[in-house]
Amino acid sequence: MTYISDKLRQEVRQLAQRRCEYCLLDERCTGRTHEVDHICAEKHGGETIQANLCLSCFYCNRHKGSDLCAPDNQTGELVALFNPRQHIWIEHFRLEDAYIMPLTATGRVTQSLLQINVRERLEERQIFLMVGRYPVYSAE
Repeated sequence: MTYISDKLRQEVRQLAQRRCEYCLLDERCTGRTHEVDHICAEKHGGETIQANLCLSCFYCNRHKGSDLCAPDNQTGELVALFNPRQHIWIEHFRLEDAYIMPLTATGRVTQSLLQINVRERLEERQIFLMVGRYPVYSAE
């Protein structure tokens, strides 16, 4: 595993505005610092450069692992996961109350694989929404 410099970690954190780039959870709301994730894992040839790194909460990062794609439960087709450096969040997801609604096949496979809408995560998001600590959407 390649070392990621403090400078590069800070650049990724700033680019993400300290939010998980998959579920939008602000790291200031958690007891854990978000992790810098290789979008395309090193074992798949991914480089340790800003264009291949994103900020990920503990839960999204653990569920994503080194995966790049997953089967779509509607079509059975293999679909690429959401890539925060190539995709725009609001084109693939919509927040409905605390539920992150997938809008595309990419959104569906990402939401499913990362288990973004399991009960515990929905409850956590609902609390952060009620106290104004969760974005309604992200156009960045």
